[in-house]
Amino acid sequence: MTIDQTAEDRRLGVLLRSATTDLVALVRGEVALARSEAKDTMRQVVVALVSLVAGALIAFAALLVLLQALVIALSHVMPPWAASVLVGVVVAIIGFILIRKGESDLSAAELAPTRTTKSLRKDASLLKEQVT
Repeated sequence: MTIDQTAEDRRLGVLLRSATTDLVALVRGEVALARSEAKDTMRQVVVALVSLVAGALIAFAALLVLLQALVIALSHVMPPWAASVLVGVVVAIIGFILIRKGESDLSAAELAPTRTTKSLRKDASLLKEQVT
């Protein structure tokens, strides 16, 4: 083994250690980003669920009072059964709209870890460029 080969082997060893250290740092950074994004996603889910529950409870309490008043008022111009059916249909439509809004707030697209995915793709392409 010549002196040039030994020096070249040392440089290769330093490069491999440096690449390993960089790769470990990169993986740690990606894990930290994924953890942070997961926390943000969980906060979003909790806020959406609290909003759904609070909205449902408030709407239910208000509807009980207002619907009874509306049925009584409508029963003066139509049969009481027809007033109850009309009010029930309108309330069902409103409930359906609120449920759909809650579902869209919890959709998979809203909860996907987009920053982590984008960062991983970028890192993978950088690694491919470094290897080639």
